[in-house]
Amino acid sequence: MRILISGGAGFIGSALVRYLIKDTPHQVLNIDKLTYAGNLASLKEVEHHQRYQFVQADICDQATMLQLMQQFQPDLVMHLAAESHVDRSIDGPAAFIQTNIVGTYSLLEASRSYWLELEAAAKSQFRFHHVSTDEVFGDLAQTEALFTESTAYAPSSPYSASKASSDHLVRAWQRTYGLPCVITNCSNNYGPYHFPEKLIPLTILNALAGKPLPVYGDGKQIRDWLYVEDHARALVCVATQGTIGETYNIGGHNEKQNIEVVQAICTILDELAPIHECGFPLNTQHSTLNTHNSAPNTHNSALNTQHYESLITFVTDRPGHDLRYAIDASKIERELGWVPQETFESGLRKTVQWYLARKDWWQPLVCKAVQ
Repeated sequence: MRILISGGAGFIGSALVRYLIKDTPHQVLNIDKLTYAGNLASLKEVEHHQRYQFVQADICDQATMLQLMQQFQPDLVMHLAAESHVDRSIDGPAAFIQTNIVGTYSLLEASRSYWLELEAAAKSQFRFHHVSTDEVFGDLAQTEALFTESTAYAPSSPYSASKASSDHLVRAWQRTYGLPCVITNCSNNYGPYHFPEKLIPLTILNALAGKPLPVYGDGKQIRDWLYVEDHARALVCVATQGTIGETYNIGGHNEKQNIEVVQAICTILDELAPIHECGFPLNTQHSTLNTHNSAPNTHNSALNTQHYESLITFVTDRPGHDLRYAIDASKIERELGWVPQETFESGLRKTVQWYLARKDWWQPLVCKAVQ
């Protein structure tokens, strides 16, 4: 199968590309604009593989998208390109509207034009897979049932509103034009190669630098956590086996409060990189990423403490912060047989170990952020 992936240099996209090249026989064309979160270093291990190609391009450029499809002749388009950080969407929503809504429209139209040109056999096999988020559903009360595929949309942030809009566009192109589409909505991903602005890598790298570990509000917001390599397997499963016109929720069955996640990282670091043995391995003139202005600016040194948890710093809560996300992933398990392989505990340990071992990957990103 020939698979075109948009956003394949991002966190989830690169995990998907690595999985496809290393564990399947499929051919892959990766299209990525290479914005701040797109990183080809995440694809070093597959960049020279004979079944892999990369093109730097913008999904909003409909003519280029169609030209690339006509050249590559994909059987499947997997659309992951998106602006994805809630804090950035609050501070600057325009890029989210442009990429997530206009970009999805452009890719849908290019895909429709390409699909209509195909001969009958190829046309019947073609699929467009749109990768979305559980944030389109808004939030849940502590005792509410889980998000299902039929949960009403109630997005809270510019980011989630833009993703909800893109979901609706995909469904409209399916119903109005007959473009064969599937949609997935996933819970919070974590794992190797995660851009350092997100909660888990930010916590790891700030801790290693002896810097504050910012936690919004009281830290009791709940998220369902999904190991990114489990997600990659699920995406391929849905894209190749899912029913056209259907939506599938993908979750890790791991509901955790944000404060619990930060505390768990501290516990693992206390074991693997104890302060009294190694101090703080980062050059502390460099700060890790935190894009929201409610984060503390002062350096809170922990040189006199023995535990990373002392670095936890509660900061002003994010505007419109959703209380709880929780995915019911029973449909994909029941219909397609996918289940996550990692528990949160095993996945988080692997993630911390990866960041400890791969300073070569994240150090340039940290340094660039403070230039």
